[in-house]
Amino acid sequence: MAISKIEWTESTWNPVTGCTKISSGCKNCYAERMAKRLKMMGQPNYANGFQVALHEHVLKYPLRWKKPQIIFVNSMSDLFHEQVPDSFIFKIFDIMKQAYWHQFQILTKRSARLVELAPRLDWPKNVWIGVSVENEAVKFRIDDLRWVPAVIIFLSLEPLLGPFASLDLSNIDWVIVGGESGPGGRPMKKEWVIQIKKQCIEQNVPFFFKQWGGINKNKTGRLLEGRTWDEMPIKLVDIEQEIEYNKSLKLAAFRAAA
Repeated sequence: MAISKIEWTESTWNPVTGCTKISSGCKNCYAERMAKRLKMMGQPNYANGFQVALHEHVLKYPLRWKKPQIIFVNSMSDLFHEQVPDSFIFKIFDIMKQAYWHQFQILTKRSARLVELAPRLDWPKNVWIGVSVENEAVKFRIDDLRWVPAVIIFLSLEPLLGPFASLDLSNIDWVIVGGESGPGGRPMKKEWVIQIKKQCIEQNVPFFFKQWGGINKNKTGRLLEGRTWDEMPIKLVDIEQEIEYNKSLKLAAFRAAA
C-alpha cells in the first residue's frame, strides 16, 4: 500500500502503470514525470518508464491490507487504456469485490472503452468510477459516465483548463475541482471554480476543491472563499454502514460456530 498525498483519497494501488496522452489535460502529466523519476531510482515496476505495463504480482495487495482504506486504483495509469487487456481488467474488478472492506476509486479519460466494458463488469458497491474532464471539448465523457451502473460515479475537473457554464450533474454523486500543478502548470481562473461550485450546490452534488495548482501547490493552497471544501459522496455513509453490518453478521456467525 502506498499512502497517498492526493487530498481526496487515502492510498494508491497500481496493478497497471504507464499511459499515453489522449487530450489536452494530459500535456503536463504528473504520473509521467514521476515514472521517469522512479525509473532512474531503479524501481522495477518502472523499468520501462511510462510505457504501459501490467503487474500481476501487485493484484492481490488489497487483500493483505486489513485496515479499511479509500484506494485510488491506477494513479499511475488509466485502467481503461487500450493496451490493458479485458481479462486483466476483470481480474482487478474481482480483487476489488473480494476486498469489500475497502473503497476503490477508478478515474479514466477513456470513457468510450468504459461504456463498452461496463455491462460485462461486476460492479460491487465499494467501487467508484469517475471520468477526468478538463474542458468543454471532452464534456462528452460525463454523458458516457451516466451509463455506468456503479453506486458512486464522480467527476474530476482537473486540471481545470476552462469554464463550464452549464453542467448537467444528474446521476453524478461527487465533483472534484483542481488546478494544474508542477512545471508548466496552466493557470485556473477563480471564476471557473466559483461557477462550478455554484452548480454543485444548486444540484445538491458534493463539491471537493483539491488545489489552486501552480509550480508550488503548497504555496497556493486549497482555500476557496476563505475555507476548504472537502465534501464527500453522500452515498459513502450508507456503504460504510452496510460494510459494518456485514462484518457484524460474519462475526456473529463465527462466534456461533465456535
